Amino acid sequence: MRTSRLRRMTLRVARISAKTRWVFINLERDDGAVGCGEASLNGKEAALGAAAERLAARVLVAPVQPPDVFAGAIVPVDLAEAALVSAIDQALWDLHAQALGRRLADALGGAHRESIPIYANINRRTEQRTPSGFAQSAVDALAAGFDAFKLAPFDAVDQACCAAGGAIAAMQSGLDCVAAVRAAVGRGRRLMVDCHWRFDEASARALVAAAAGLGVYWIECPLPETDANIAALVRLRGQANNLGIRLAGLEHGIGYEAFRPYCEAGAYDVVMPDVKYIGGFAAMQRCAIECARQGVAVSPHNPTGPIAHAASLQVAAAMEAFDMLELQFDETPLFDSLASGVPPRTAGHSALPRAAGLGVRLDAAQLDVHAEGAVRVWEAP
Repeated sequence: MRTSRLRRMTLRVARISAKTRWVFINLERDDGAVGCGEASLNGKEAALGAAAERLAARVLVAPVQPPDVFAGAIVPVDLAEAALVSAIDQALWDLHAQALGRRLADALGGAHRESIPIYANINRRTEQRTPSGFAQSAVDALAAGFDAFKLAPFDAVDQACCAAGGAIAAMQSGLDCVAAVRAAVGRGRRLMVDCHWRFDEASARALVAAAAGLGVYWIECPLPETDANIAALVRLRGQANNLGIRLAGLEHGIGYEAFRPYCEAGAYDVVMPDVKYIGGFAAMQRCAIECARQGVAVSPHNPTGPIAHAASLQVAAAMEAFDMLELQFDETPLFDSLASGVPPRTAGHSALPRAAGLGVRLDAAQLDVHAEGAVRVWEAP
């Protein structure tokens, strides 16, 4: 029987909005089959292109190897390279599952669930960064069937603000937005708050105390995730748990080893590995298993485009221990028009894509319309 070979890798950047770009990898086999992956890392498109240049020769080998060999052989040097490794791994698994005629979740070991609970990240679609703007986004997500919501309203807080002692005053406008969203969705629904590493320990403690009165379900990424801050995160988690709040983080973790010290120390109730950054499906599955063994919930980070969403749905289905999956709610209609096969979202859940592989196919014509820069192409030797 003839052995298949990869003949081409392409990288495309799609301009989604003034602040958002999505980056896609395609791997084409010599029989015409195409596998897709997503490496979106906003603001780092040049670094993603450079990483693709470094990795292309390593992936375009012949014959096609088992899908987990490529990612398992590379230790990424930075987050951009981890994103490219992850996207290539997605595309290789997509090709592998297509060849088997199976959904990717089944190729990964079998689906533990056919319906994936999802929550609405309303942050990027909210251009009016005010209490009323966030509340309207929450109302729209509620009308779309979601019963869990996340926002990141602390635009006025950063590390410089913390160092100057102004963070507690600066966070008040963000707390007003959280209060408005809570009023809009009612008390019986999950409400998560993302801090994007903007706080120091003192201001984060004030935030936790204030959030308790608003019924916040989790506070995400309050402090910069460095080894030096692990002890502070443990203390912050203790305070949060005493007030009925969870602590979540680690969306940029590369491989389980990035999660290990935080899990062993008890820094987080919830970890958020991202299928785009962790270094491949095998790394994602190992992370889920090891974190669950330590009593840490796994809720994958998933705030970007349709290929990453499909990959996240597939691996979420294949995980034994799983909480809920993020979805960037209604940032753009391109989420559905750039790809076919994206499953509908109803009542806070998503079905798995039905077709073999990832089950979602990019629309080349639509990508061309929204392309930023030329398509980059690498041919097999």
